[in-house]
Amino acid sequence: MAKVTSKLQLTLPKAVADAHAVRPGTEVQFESAVDCIRLLIGKPRPRLSKDEKLRLFREARERQTARNRRFTCVEAPRDRGWRREDAYERGRTR
Repeated sequence: MAKVTSKLQLTLPKAVADAHAVRPGTEVQFESAVDCIRLLIGKPRPRLSKDEKLRLFREARERQTARNRRFTCVEAPRDRGWRREDAYERGRTR
């Protein structure tokens, strides 16, 4: 297990460094998650362009629309014999 120094530096265990080909000078990035800190090796992923983000959003929307089509909505009866307001007035004196 690695320890953090007073300068907030840490030493990567040799077995882990060898397994991931980490050498002196290798660029790493720390990413904060909910319950952990991730160490990413190499350069950060390139940011997506607006067009690429829009394309991914449209694809996701199409998938969701297709999932929604599987469900049929049951229409409420037109005359159920009571109004919504009646539920709030029930038991009150007028």
